[in-house]
Amino acid sequence: MDQLMETAVTELFSVAGKTALVTGGSRGIGLMISRGLVAAGARVYISSRKAAVGEEVAAELSKVGFCVSIPADLAEPEEAERLASQVMQREPSLEIMVNNAGAVWAAPLGQFPASAWDKVLDVNLRAVFLLTQALVPALVAGARPGDPARVINIGSVDGMRAPGSMPWDAETYSYSTSKAAVHHLTLLLAKRLGPRGITVNAIAPGPFDTRMLASTLAAHRDAIIAASPLGRIGEPDDIVGTVLFLSSRAGAYVNGAVIPLDGGMVATR
Repeated sequence: MDQLMETAVTELFSVAGKTALVTGGSRGIGLMISRGLVAAGARVYISSRKAAVGEEVAAELSKVGFCVSIPADLAEPEEAERLASQVMQREPSLEIMVNNAGAVWAAPLGQFPASAWDKVLDVNLRAVFLLTQALVPALVAGARPGDPARVINIGSVDGMRAPGSMPWDAETYSYSTSKAAVHHLTLLLAKRLGPRGITVNAIAPGPFDTRMLASTLAAHRDAIIAASPLGRIGEPDDIVGTVLFLSSRAGAYVNGAVIPLDGGMVATR
């Protein structure tokens, strides 16, 4: 390939110099995304409920690039405002926002507590809206002609189907509902924020090797792999590659999309 063309393609997928916030960025899929963005040259702020864990991860990632931890418990509505305020005090603009922080709860129908419903919806849905709303000024400031600011919401394939058909499915009523709502909220925000130079998209991951899925994978890994058309579960490069595409000029014309990232499991089931 001509060197000029190689440079152009590299720049097309580059996020170098962009500023990003990743909620829930200290573990699981959020940590995969944070590592990928730091390695790609972005200035990354991570937020998690546990301050000590966030500081440890930020120290590790700072050996590769720029990473700062700002702890926040997004189950509390005022924490979204505080987190947004602290980010905007440090940065004049924000080019990439990844709403990844999440909670899950499983219990049989008839035994599912109201407190669990509220806890999951507060973190998975309300916090996504409140934090995005609070950071709109920074995102508007981060938008450039042909290269809008990006909001990437992490949904789930469980928000695209009714779990219960597979042996490993748990009764996660509030989780599945919250993720379906996140997908729809993505569409609403894409319509409102697109004219302001901000794209809003969602990624709906399937099975990845995370702490949230550790017990499920320990019991059903072989069956889950067998159910995948690609014969595997998700790997860090899968989520990082999708985030880099959506965050770079390569994904500048994608808006209001919900991208299943599950190797085709939901589409072919």
